[in-house]
Amino acid sequence: MDFYSAYAHGFVRTAACTVPVSVADPEANATTIIEQVRACHDEAVGLAIFPELALSGYAIDDLFLQQTLLDAVEAQLERLTGATADLLPLVVVGAPLRHRGRLYNCAVVIHRGEILGVAPKSHVPTYGEFYERRHFAPGDDQRGAWITVNGVEVPFGPDLIFTATDLPALRLHVEICEDMWVPIPPSAEAALAGATVLANLSGSPITIARAEERRRLVAGASARCCAAYVYAAAGQGESTTDLSWDGQTMIYEVGELLAEGMRFPQEAVRTIADVDVDRINHERFRLNTFDDNRRGTGTGPDDFRTIEFALDAPSGDLGLRRKVDRFPFVPNDPDRLALDCYEAYNIQVNGLEKRIQSIGTPKAVIGVSGGLDSTHALIVAAKAMDRLGRPRSDVLAYTLPGFATGDTSKSLATRLATSLGLTFEEIDIRPAARQMLADMRHPFAEGEEVYDVTFENVQAGLRYDYLFRLANHNGGLVVGTGDLSELALGWCTYGVGDQMSHYNVNAGVPKTLVQHLIRWVADHGEFEEETNEVLRAVLAQEITPELIPDVEGVKPQATQDTVGPYNLQDFTLFHMVRRGQRPSKVAFLAWHAWRDASQGEWPPGFPVDERPAYDLTQVRVWLEVFIRRFFASQFKRSALPNGPKVSAGGTMSPRGDWRMPSDASPAAWLAEMERIPDA
Repeated sequence: MDFYSAYAHGFVRTAACTVPVSVADPEANATTIIEQVRACHDEAVGLAIFPELALSGYAIDDLFLQQTLLDAVEAQLERLTGATADLLPLVVVGAPLRHRGRLYNCAVVIHRGEILGVAPKSHVPTYGEFYERRHFAPGDDQRGAWITVNGVEVPFGPDLIFTATDLPALRLHVEICEDMWVPIPPSAEAALAGATVLANLSGSPITIARAEERRRLVAGASARCCAAYVYAAAGQGESTTDLSWDGQTMIYEVGELLAEGMRFPQEAVRTIADVDVDRINHERFRLNTFDDNRRGTGTGPDDFRTIEFALDAPSGDLGLRRKVDRFPFVPNDPDRLALDCYEAYNIQVNGLEKRIQSIGTPKAVIGVSGGLDSTHALIVAAKAMDRLGRPRSDVLAYTLPGFATGDTSKSLATRLATSLGLTFEEIDIRPAARQMLADMRHPFAEGEEVYDVTFENVQAGLRYDYLFRLANHNGGLVVGTGDLSELALGWCTYGVGDQMSHYNVNAGVPKTLVQHLIRWVADHGEFEEETNEVLRAVLAQEITPELIPDVEGVKPQATQDTVGPYNLQDFTLFHMVRRGQRPSKVAFLAWHAWRDASQGEWPPGFPVDERPAYDLTQVRVWLEVFIRRFFASQFKRSALPNGPKVSAGGTMSPRGDWRMPSDASPAAWLAEMERIPDA
């Protein structure tokens, strides 16, 4: 495997091209298209599409019925085919072609000096500004047909899917302009038959708001069809006798915009993105209703013809022409992040509110440490009481200092609970912990500095032992604080510990999102300013369990030194668990996302001087830690308490998004990691 090649990881570099058109001049248009195909080749593009009727021009009216024009189109099509014989891209170009006494508006698919097939436009509009039926026959009745182009017979019809034998997840279907605007587009049927990339060659004159209409259609088609949708519209040079043209180009993948080109360009535009056809395949595999829809409609592979070709993509590091978010759970756009935080916070509040109502209006019992997770759970509980019309004093907040509890974190916990008006109490667990350690004959009880997992879990377990008994004593419900990332990594104490609660409001929230949720709450007037000041102070603290006492000359205990940077581990959690990607691909994506802190986008509010970078060696090390911990910790996730799903990225609940046996082996995943170079 060529680890550094995007093609080796299931990407296909795709270009949606618009070019200046010479009206009714096929030779000039072919020259322009050839130039752009060569430019695409130089950029390692595997698929390049051009607008509807790009060889002739779209707005030429009755010139379509001139034999001179049609002869010139065929001649230039032959020239184009020959000129691209040594070039990489699968080329899709629009042209008017004669067939059995009629003229068809066609997309011609060319690769390595050969016309592979021709897809005619199925839906030919004659309304408004469109008069296509005057010239063109609809191609929806041409399934199974063949057409002769320059003496060579090739497949012809709307039922063609072009499949790369050396990149089998690349399965292309082509439709033309109006085909996208009908209730059941040809591309929808093609997607059900297995097409992963849907291309639209468009003329589409521009009027006010039409560009946004196209975006909605393309985004919706790619989302519903669980596919990539590549769109290229006619632009500069088309006749402006009665219309104008904007040359809109865009590439969407499963509803997400990968790239969009400049509109109203004066020169050729190549809008390029690396489409993840491997991801599309997996999404369909995961969404069983996608294939159920195929069964229900009776549409399937037998209704389409497969045209095979060998792409022969280049090897080596070609870069990655798509945005890879460092934080898949945290949007970079400020408005989108604010909306996500609003929804996440209210999902949590609503979940706890309903649970409290359902079991006899208990009080909420929470252990608070001054850290991120317990802080967020506390403000969720306080807001739930507000919504229920109950006093915040019905939230019983306990700080339970152990052998390593710091003054700062304890102070923050105290200030937060006090500012919110909660019932607050401190219970020192050290006497009980010493007694338990002594009863166990642990070396610490004899004065030795032995800070092992037993020493840590005695404290963690006692805290929750107290909380559950306090809930019994006060008619309460223990609100869990552990987050999604900790559950994935098994960074929680099983049983009577932070793995357990009566209801865990943070179960669906990844660690990298928690800080943004707290910041959003502080900035959006959910509580009084005194509380907001404490929340901002909590955000500035190091993530630590505070279970091992500090030793002079030794770095204080830090969670991420053990389980890895949450930046990387949440990245892996999303791509491996939610998207089912192989470890080598996760590493490839992480390397591109994280290797240079100065490149790419960061979420709002992320301090510039705290932006880390990770090289491939670090990515590999922490990826292995994730895999080993993830598999070893499933028994903890199999016994999780209830808690609301928050992110589309998923949850670890055995009743929700994630089910796996507790004794599964990570061997296959660790073996697949051997594809990652040591760098």
